[in-house]
Amino acid sequence: MDEIIPTTRPHTTVILAMSADGKIADLMRSPARFGSNADIIHLERQIAQADAVLFGNGTLAAYGTVLRVSSTELLGDREKNGKPPQPVQIVCSASGKINPTLKFFQQPVPKWLLTTFLGGQPWKRFSDHFDQVIVADDSNGVITWSEALQQLRDRDIQRLAVLGGGQLVASLMAHHAIDEFHLTVCPRILGGTTSPTPVDGEGFLSRFAPHLQLLSVQQVDDEVFLHYRVKSPH
Repeated sequence: MDEIIPTTRPHTTVILAMSADGKIADLMRSPARFGSNADIIHLERQIAQADAVLFGNGTLAAYGTVLRVSSTELLGDREKNGKPPQPVQIVCSASGKINPTLKFFQQPVPKWLLTTFLGGQPWKRFSDHFDQVIVADDSNGVITWSEALQQLRDRDIQRLAVLGGGQLVASLMAHHAIDEFHLTVCPRILGGTTSPTPVDGEGFLSRFAPHLQLLSVQQVDDEVFLHYRVKSPH
């Protein structure tokens, strides 16, 4: 039986760049740096609209750092809207096994950890690494998204950006907790049966697959920027 996701959860948008064959990284899961400068600008603009950015530990390990809002225009927009300069950066890791020496921990951004009871225990020794540790799990040590999203909303996270990886997105999709997708299609072919896609996990049978509504399409040189709304399952 599916979890009941609270209606007061944050508005959640997935933002990913993928190859023309639908891969978000190569077979070695290397950092996806195949997007153009236009894609980086697009990503920063979407991040600047969010109250928090959520990503899996694998994504953090691949890059080592996160993208900060640096545009003077976007920083000004956040200030005018009463937001702090940087959105909260939330690492999602059920195990809590995160490298404490990553450059991420030296970046001047708010840092939260979303984890389980056991996953949060090691970070008591590194209390200066995360501003907040959010624990939301069931008796099996699995992150409970109904509780996790409610806790984020209770902390005034109204707009949440999700930057991957595919397993995290799949978990949120399975619980009907994603509202929009921003997908950049890059002119590369990566291939590989094990290369990650925007939504990994177990997958959906076609008759149960979530439906999307295309909101906008923009072409910049050889890249295509797609904006979708996830239609309600009801």
